[in-house]
Amino acid sequence: MMDQSQTQTSIRGTKGYVAPKWFRSTPIAAKVDVYSFGVMLLEIICWALDVMVEYDMEALDDMEKLERFVKVAIWCIQEDASLRPTMRKVMHMLEGVVDVPFPPCPSPFTTT
Repeated sequence: MMDQSQTQTSIRGTKGYVAPKWFRSTPIAAKVDVYSFGVMLLEIICWALDVMVEYDMEALDDMEKLERFVKVAIWCIQEDASLRPTMRKVMHMLEGVVDVPFPPCPSPFTTT
């Protein structure tokens, strides 16, 4: 309703695509969708790589683009939502309009 100041919602969809914030008692923001997009992008990359390796080795020649897509996906799945880009920036990074810096480890609880 237009006069509501808060909206209650619950998780919908596959848990693997859901940002970690959904499982905590914290407010949900737009960047939970960025997280889901990142997971989906990683799945597409893995599927495409499997197809390319199996059927067309020449398709692997554009490793720079592949690396850019993987880095964008890792930026999207950062556990700390403040580190995730906006969807607008994600699109610019995927299109090559802006540079994609090397992302940090997505989970602060994982050591490298």
